Amino acid sequence: MSGLCRDLDRALPSEVDGRDRRDPEPASALTAGWGDPAIILRCGVPRPASMSSTEADGVEVDGVGWLVEKQDGGAYRFTTTLRTAYVEVTLPAELTAEGVSPLVDLAPAVRKTVPEGIAD
Repeated sequence: MSGLCRDLDRALPSEVDGRDRRDPEPASALTAGWGDPAIILRCGVPRPASMSSTEADGVEVDGVGWLVEKQDGGAYRFTTTLRTAYVEVTLPAELTAEGVSPLVDLAPAVRKTVPEGIAD
């Protein structure tokens, strides 16, 4: 999985939804960020427990399926579904009016580097 995450990190765009890439510290191929407040991507996260719920919400964006979870405080967390590694994107509450537009910028890199399948 770490190889997939390194490949994803290299394929990620320098800009997401008009925000420049500013990775969180310490630097890692497992995390990336854009803007301030930051859109944060984490690769190789555990499978969310709510993914098994019959009431789970999901969305497909440019060929990538995402579990949608509203967080306390109004932020949203999106986690890839049916990929061989789980990739999580957190959208701060201040940016939720953008809808899923950040996922449009991230979907090509996910499609290219994280194959379809079931993560371990």
